[in-house]
Amino acid sequence: MKIVETPIPDLFVLEPRIFEDSRGYFLETYSQKALELHGLTMNFIQDNESKSEYGVIRGLHYQLAPYAQTKLVRVVMGTIIDVAVDLRRNSPTFGKHFAVELNSVKKNMLLVPRGFAHGFSVLSETAIVCYKCDGPYTPEAERGILYNDSQLGIDWQVNSEKALVSAKDKVYPSFSQAEMNFIYGKERE
Repeated sequence: MKIVETPIPDLFVLEPRIFEDSRGYFLETYSQKALELHGLTMNFIQDNESKSEYGVIRGLHYQLAPYAQTKLVRVVMGTIIDVAVDLRRNSPTFGKHFAVELNSVKKNMLLVPRGFAHGFSVLSETAIVCYKCDGPYTPEAERGILYNDSQLGIDWQVNSEKALVSAKDKVYPSFSQAEMNFIYGKERE
C-alpha cells in the first residue's frame, strides 16, 4: 500500500495495490502494519457505511476532543469528492482544506486524523462509502461547520441547484463561529 502525504500535515491518501486477473481483483483495504511502518498508529473499533445518490453533500462533521475520531474513508461503489478541514489551532494549515476524488476504480482512501472536520459530495449516480473509526459516535460531542462557508471555499463539484443537503448540515455555524478544541500536536489528548 502506498501512503501519500498531502499538503496538510498528518492527512494522507492511501493507494492500495490492486491485483487483477480474469477472475476479478484482490486488494488490502486496511493494513495496520503498513500504517505503523509509516509511523501511523490507531485502533479502529467501528466500520460505517452510507449510500447516497448524485448531488448529496454530507458534512462537515467532527466530534470535539476527547471524543474526536480518526477516519479511514473509502468508496465501494461510485465516485465522491472527499474533504478534510484542519481544525487544529497552531497548525500551519489551520482552516485549510484538502479535497480528493475517491472512487471504486482506483480504490484510493483518505486517512482523516483527529482534529479535522470531514465531509463528501457524490459525483456518480450512486455511491457507497465505507469508513473505519477509532472512536465511538458520541452525540453530545458532535459538531459541524457549514458546508458552503465562503471562508473555506470548498468546491464540492456539485451544481448548487442539485445539491442534496440535510437540514442539520444547512444550519451549522461558519468556520469562524464553530466550536473547536483541537491543538496541533495534541490530537490524541
